[in-house]
Amino acid sequence: MASPLPVRDGVGATRLHVPTEGPWPTVAAYMIERFFHLDPERLLVRFDRGEIVARDGRPLTRHTALGDEEFVWYYREPPVERDIPFDVEVLHQDRDLVVVDKPHFLPTTPGGKFLQNSALVRLRNRLGIPELTPIHRLDRATAGLLMFSARPETRGAYQLLFENREVQKVYEAVSSRPADWDPTAFPLVYRTHIEKNRGEVCVRVDTDREPNSETAIEVLSADDRVVHTLLRPHSGKMHQLRVHLAALGLGILNDGFYPVLRPEVPDDFARPLQLLARELRFVDPLSGRQRIFTTRLALQEAPSGA
Repeated sequence: MASPLPVRDGVGATRLHVPTEGPWPTVAAYMIERFFHLDPERLLVRFDRGEIVARDGRPLTRHTALGDEEFVWYYREPPVERDIPFDVEVLHQDRDLVVVDKPHFLPTTPGGKFLQNSALVRLRNRLGIPELTPIHRLDRATAGLLMFSARPETRGAYQLLFENREVQKVYEAVSSRPADWDPTAFPLVYRTHIEKNRGEVCVRVDTDREPNSETAIEVLSADDRVVHTLLRPHSGKMHQLRVHLAALGLGILNDGFYPVLRPEVPDDFARPLQLLARELRFVDPLSGRQRIFTTRLALQEAPSGA
């Protein structure tokens, strides 16, 4: 559904679905309850300024009745952001694709506490491409290769590559070496069933269900402190690589989620998650040519010479 509002400062307008019936007399009343953490009067003033619009771009008022509009659009008010002091490096740009190295700590898209400090917004502003859209995503904590579509006309062809699992992805990770480390157990393929429940930040593993995630894991190097692994996921479940390594006793260094969820703390830029998207390989759906992209980043905790 096309937005009636243009991209502004690299950020697209937010679309909100509004119930067509319910206990709220107006759209504004619903939004006040929906966004209970915001000052109600400040939200009403946004209606008065014409900042909340219908599908045709027509401004709504604080008196617009519930049921008059099913969707509304508005720009998020910028949060007070902590700057992420790492830049996105553009590795490749053509008419259709932009491929970058995303640093640790930078989210792929705006969300929560981050708006301007997201790879998408930074790139839209830098490259002057308001239509730029990520074709896949990396967790905020994960660094490495990230691919964007530059044109809506060809976006679907590249999105299908990921949907059909036609993109070969390779990652690296560095984990603490367990006391009972057995290098002869690798390489191996690890499979399990992963599910994400609404409202929970971590995924769950169900050992009684058929596996829906698979990762090939091999060891690149190890020393008396850490193990450096190469990971080839054959599925794309949320937090898959982090969960699989943790299940093998190789929880990734500086992971606050697995194997144990730790209390949220401010980012420590000196201790990034040791997970890196290293390589993307696929047959281009437009040209038919093989394309290979490789990161220029490295994991700081990897054994020297690895």
